[in-house]
Amino acid sequence: MKVLKVDHIGIAVGSIEEVKKLYTEVLGLEHLGSETVTEQKVTTAFFPVGDTEVELLESTAPDGPIAKFIEAKGQGVQHIAFRVDNIEKALEELKAKGIRLIDEKPRKGAGGAKIAFLHPKSTFGVLVELSER
Repeated sequence: MKVLKVDHIGIAVGSIEEVKKLYTEVLGLEHLGSETVTEQKVTTAFFPVGDTEVELLESTAPDGPIAKFIEAKGQGVQHIAFRVDNIEKALEELKAKGIRLIDEKPRKGAGGAKIAFLHPKSTFGVLVELSER
């Protein structure tokens, strides 16, 4: 497995429209647009920062993972994503090393990426996402 870079940092928010003002008007970042990923019950908005991005995540359903995260922990950093060269190979290697996987196989993420999550119980409390673009 080869980790290429930090792909993005995911931040759970109650309202993208409300929070994006901080990133655009205050911090001066460009908003690349928003996308709803129906399967994950989430709308995302990306803001590039150098060679990585900040991803705002807003739940589209009260039972969605982002809604549950905000209910339990409040708004804030929800995950860190690492770009890998081959996500299927990465998942095989991590499983062989005893890492608990949330996703045994990649699924479709925002922007056409293939993504998979590692369980926080195997990553010292941090939700880690793998991404291949």
